[in-house]
Amino acid sequence: MRVHRTLLLWYNGGMSLPRVAIVGRPNVGKSSLMNRLARKRISIVDPTPGVTRDRVSVVLEIDPPKKTPKDTPARFAEIHDTGGWGVYVVEGQHIDDAGCDLRELTEDIEAQIREAMDRSELILFVVDAQSGITPLDETVAKLLRRSGAASKTIVVANKVDSRSWESHGHEAAALGLGEVLCVSSTSGHGIISLSNTLWERLGEVSETPQQQDEMRLSIVGKRNAGKSSFINALAGENRVIVSEIAGTTRDAVDVQFEIDGKILTAIDTAGVRKQKSFSDDIEYYAYRRMLNSIRRSDVAMLLVDATQRISQVDKKLSTELQRQFKPTVIVVNKWDLVDEGVTPEDYLEYLTKELRGLDYAPIVFISAHEGEGVEDTVAMAFNLKAQSIHRESTGKLNAVMRTILKDRGPSSRLGSVAKLLYVSQIAVSPPTIAIVVNEPDMFEGQYERYLMNRLREELPFSEVPIRLLFTKRQRKTLEELKQDGRTATIESLTRTNPSVGQVIDGDETLPDDSFKD
Repeated sequence: MRVHRTLLLWYNGGMSLPRVAIVGRPNVGKSSLMNRLARKRISIVDPTPGVTRDRVSVVLEIDPPKKTPKDTPARFAEIHDTGGWGVYVVEGQHIDDAGCDLRELTEDIEAQIREAMDRSELILFVVDAQSGITPLDETVAKLLRRSGAASKTIVVANKVDSRSWESHGHEAAALGLGEVLCVSSTSGHGIISLSNTLWERLGEVSETPQQQDEMRLSIVGKRNAGKSSFINALAGENRVIVSEIAGTTRDAVDVQFEIDGKILTAIDTAGVRKQKSFSDDIEYYAYRRMLNSIRRSDVAMLLVDATQRISQVDKKLSTELQRQFKPTVIVVNKWDLVDEGVTPEDYLEYLTKELRGLDYAPIVFISAHEGEGVEDTVAMAFNLKAQSIHRESTGKLNAVMRTILKDRGPSSRLGSVAKLLYVSQIAVSPPTIAIVVNEPDMFEGQYERYLMNRLREELPFSEVPIRLLFTKRQRKTLEELKQDGRTATIESLTRTNPSVGQVIDGDETLPDDSFKD
């Protein structure tokens, strides 16, 4: 099994992707199993109860069993990791660092688990083979039977690290939910058997799923900026837990949905605070997940709380977004709670001063709680993605650069004259422009900032970061000159006598011995 890069797929006839929920009591290895199936770290794994709170999901491509015919297609499923049922905090540690009672999250966490169970075609009920069946396992089993989910449940006994533990794992058959599959998410024991069972239970799919266009949005911000409320407003449902308790979201939660026929994946990330204030390893790992979420997104949305002053955390997030050259929409949330005397123009000026370096980023004022301004934010995000993947012609770039240099070129104390030799866009996302000049040092610093502003005015990159690479023309080595001569000779020969060459991927080349004396 492997993670499928397109996180939302449609099947023939408009059927949604089959869902598989992983449920069970805390610390049986649900998140580890999720990561093993995905072959990458999706969920945070920690022995502390209550690490997973929201539904963490990923789409898997499940390979067919080896016994099937060679051309048998793979099957796809959306796997959901859920919170551990019944215990959500460590005994005696239910009060967090802000003085909030974490037990208040119990109802929300259990609602997320029930939602995953009700909306899934298959359920993986995970138990711990080494600790044996507990009363909490029996409670979860009873819940599955009462809800009518027994027929779609597969009991998975985890932590069967060797065959000697298999007899302990099969004790879970006493739960009355059918045959037990013994696996080890740590060593991989039994994972192939589980994969084969999933493939068989998911049933036949009429056609191969068609890949759809999508955009990945990372939602970042400090604690209680309203990220989860914004995600729910986008999805049109309570997809992630919203609470006044800071730090409710721990994982980076992917939520897939469609708006006006466009498919999006929004990544809800953990709220950030100063690293010196991190309370445990879990918060550190959540922070690392947040950074990775920025990296794998097409566009980032930096949520700021309009009722609070811009903090050092907001500024550090701004710096990180600039460091990763990530297209960014600054989303001012809770605008409905701001005093009437404060105008958008006033706040715009304030943000420009506080979030230095992001002055090119568009700003949208919203109320996630009321659902106001959400659609405008999504439209802006699509606009930024279009800018970031645009590729400008070399001719246009050279013409623009020569005009800018003619209007105002870099100055040098030594009297050197700046010369532009060549300009070309060599990459997108971010737009990366390579500029070959006689003296790269002359273009750095203040003039580079001036040049960047002028390029935003002249090119369709007005609201996205641009990466400029200044290089100096290098003299070619003897070996490079020889290679150039070899290439020119090949091209000359193949033009006059095409049969001389061998066609490989559309390029004609001579045999290796063509230049032997």
